[in-house]
Amino acid sequence: MLEVKNIVKYYGNNKAVDNLSFTVKNGEIFGLLGENGAGKTTTFRIIMGLIEANSGEVLLDHTKINYQNTDKIGFVTEERSLLTKLTVLEQLKFYGVLKGLDERNIEKEIDKWLKKFEITNYKYRKIKELSKGNQQKIQFISAIINHPKLLILDEPFTGLDPINVKLMKEAIYDLQKEGCSIIFSSHQMEYIEDFCEKLVILVKGRPVVSGMLKTIKEEFGIKNIMIRGEDLPLEKIKKVKGVLDINKVRGEIEVKIEDKSIAPKIFSLIKNCNITKYDLVEPTLNEIFIAKVGGIHE
Repeated sequence: MLEVKNIVKYYGNNKAVDNLSFTVKNGEIFGLLGENGAGKTTTFRIIMGLIEANSGEVLLDHTKINYQNTDKIGFVTEERSLLTKLTVLEQLKFYGVLKGLDERNIEKEIDKWLKKFEITNYKYRKIKELSKGNQQKIQFISAIINHPKLLILDEPFTGLDPINVKLMKEAIYDLQKEGCSIIFSSHQMEYIEDFCEKLVILVKGRPVVSGMLKTIKEEFGIKNIMIRGEDLPLEKIKKVKGVLDINKVRGEIEVKIEDKSIAPKIFSLIKNCNITKYDLVEPTLNEIFIAKVGGIHE
């Protein structure tokens, strides 16, 4: 389990992380979100022991992170950090040995992961000869070759097509089943909604939203009604108190309302129309992010 307790980090007079706390239990996937410059990278560096916080502490399995347990942490970053002149086998062996794996058994582990990601035929190819997507797969394998206790994923799907995203998702879920604590960061909110039950949104290093995703959506209040039908009385719907906006989305009408108590009023206006769909849906994480982060800019 990862415990981040009240960490604060200054760069000069700039407070990059402001009293941030969260926990990631074994087998939990946690979302850490924020705009560029929000403090995510600084937080990752503190967790991995690369820099020290000015105050607060980070514990992995109740132990302060230091050189004795950093091998238990895997990190996948959007930027490539591969030794491009090495072959795939040499690269993965190098990282495996660094992480303390038995050199006699490491190739079996490598073969297992190469097969899982359908790149066995690249085993003896140099990294620089691989596509960006396949390099990203090698970077992922390098991070998890030793089955870490904590895995940090920062935009892990960059450069991957939908088929390879599916392969990596399956690998992440396998690690989750093993009890790995996972921190997931991405600007693509649909991935966060797929993976994370719990999250924090940072603005200028300060958590402005935190908790279970389901609770965050419920407390946000604003809901969307998706309607498909003919001759809908849109002008009347617009005049209903509590209706915030009406948009056309992929052939459907989206009615944004203040809260779910407005929904019956909308239904009473359209119930005699030729309706093929009427669905009250939760706001997307993208909508919540824009509302919470966009309103804080100075």
